[in-house]
Amino acid sequence: MKMFKIVMILFTVLMLAGGAVFLLVVLNSSEKQVDVAFYNDQIHELSRDYSAGMGERELEEKYGCKIIISGNALTQELLEQIRNRAVIFDLTEEEDGEIRVIGKVAWEEKEDAGEAARRSVLRFGIILWAAILAGVWILALLVQFFLIRPILEMRHFSEEIAKGNLDIQLPVHKHNLFGNFTESFDIMREELKASKERELKAEKARKEMVADLSHDIKTPVATIQSTCEVLEVKHRRKLEELLVSSEEQENSPEGNRSQEHTMCHPETSEEKVRKAVEDEKDILEKTALIASKVEVINRLMTSIFHTTLEELDHLDITVKEESTLILREYLRKMNQYHDIVTENEIPELLIYMDKQRTEQVLDNIIGNSVKYAGTRICISFAEIPKDTEGNKFVRIRIRDNGPGVPEDELSLITEKYYRGKNAKEQDGYGLGLYLVKNYMEKQGGGMECYNDDGFVVELYFRIV
Repeated sequence: MKMFKIVMILFTVLMLAGGAVFLLVVLNSSEKQVDVAFYNDQIHELSRDYSAGMGERELEEKYGCKIIISGNALTQELLEQIRNRAVIFDLTEEEDGEIRVIGKVAWEEKEDAGEAARRSVLRFGIILWAAILAGVWILALLVQFFLIRPILEMRHFSEEIAKGNLDIQLPVHKHNLFGNFTESFDIMREELKASKERELKAEKARKEMVADLSHDIKTPVATIQSTCEVLEVKHRRKLEELLVSSEEQENSPEGNRSQEHTMCHPETSEEKVRKAVEDEKDILEKTALIASKVEVINRLMTSIFHTTLEELDHLDITVKEESTLILREYLRKMNQYHDIVTENEIPELLIYMDKQRTEQVLDNIIGNSVKYAGTRICISFAEIPKDTEGNKFVRIRIRDNGPGVPEDELSLITEKYYRGKNAKEQDGYGLGLYLVKNYMEKQGGGMECYNDDGFVVELYFRIV
C-alpha cells in the first residue's frame, strides 16, 4: 500500500513537471515578432499614393489596411482597432513644407498557419495531459477500491482470526473481484466460531460436571467421616468399660470360683467379656479403615475440585413436581448426626424442586452451621405468598445460635469464592452459599440470609 502511494505521488509530480515544461516551450515558440520594416515601407508607399490622389477605398484594398481620417487622437473606430491588436501608423501629408498627421492607418495582424498550428498543439497537449492525469488517477482509485482495499481487509481479517478473534466480520462486497472469495472466507469464520463454541461448551460442561460432582461428593464423605468419628468414640468408650470390667472380675474373690465353674460351664461371663472386647476391637479397626479410605477419597475430590474450580460458572437443574415429605424425610435422617430441632411440621404439598440439588442445598447450609457455629440448629416451616404474581411458596427457615455473620459481609457471602473472616482457619472454597443461591433460583424459588440471634437462612420453594 505504501509503495502504491509513492508511485502515484511520483507520477503526479512528473506529470506536473512535464506539463509545465510543455507550456513553456509552446508559449515561447508561439511569440510572433512584428515586421516593423515591412510596415514602414507600406506606410511610405501608401502616403505617396494618397498624396498622388488615390482614394481611401482603393488604398485599403491595395495595402490591406484600414484608413481612419480624423483629427481626433482616439476615435471609436481607432479604439476598436487597438482592441484587435492592429499595427497602427500615422498617416501624414506635407503641406507648406510641414508634415501634418491627417489620420491613422491600421493593419490587422493575420494569424498564419504556423501560429494556428501552435495554438492547436497547445490546446491538444493540455487536453491530452489532463486526460492522462485524470485517467491514471481514476484507474488508481478503482485499483484502490476494488483490489487493494479488499486485500487489506482480508489481511486484517486473517490477523484477527489468527489471534483467535472469531467475532470480527469480513465485509462482503459482491461486486468486486474478491466478492465470492470474501463471502466464503466469512462463512469459514462462522463455522470456526461455531465449532470453537461447541468445543468450549463441551469442555465447560465436562469441567462443571467434574467440579459439581467433586463438590457434592465431599458433603456425604464428610458425613461418613463424622459418623466414623462418632462410632470410634462410642466403641472405644465401650471397649474401655469392658476392659475395666474384665480386670475387676479377675481380681475379685469370685474370680477363682468362676474359673472352677468355667470347667463345667465353658460359656461364662468372662468368656463373653473377652468376645465382646474382641468384637469392639474389630469394630474399631474397621471404623479406622473406613475413616482412612474416606480421607483418601476426600483428598482426591479436593484435588479434582481444585483443578476445575475456575470454570464453575454454570450448573444444570432438572426441576420436577415433588412432595414436601421428601424434605421431611431427609431432615429426619440428618437429625441422627446433628443437633437439629424441628419446630413444626412441614405442610404436605407439591413443590417444584430438584431432589439432588435440594439435598445439596440442605447439606451445605447445615454443614456450614455445624462448622462455623457448632450449636443447635432450629428449623421451621411456613406456607406464604411471596411475589406479586400470586405464586405461593413453602419457606424453610434454618437458624443456628452462633455469633452470626458480620453485617458488612452479609451481602458478600453468597458470592462465588468469598470466604468470611471467621472462615480463615476452616477448609473450604467459598462456594457453599453461592451454590445454595444458584440452585434455589434455578428451581424457581429463592434464598435469603440475615442475622437474628444467630445466622438465619430462608429457603423458598414454589408450590405447584
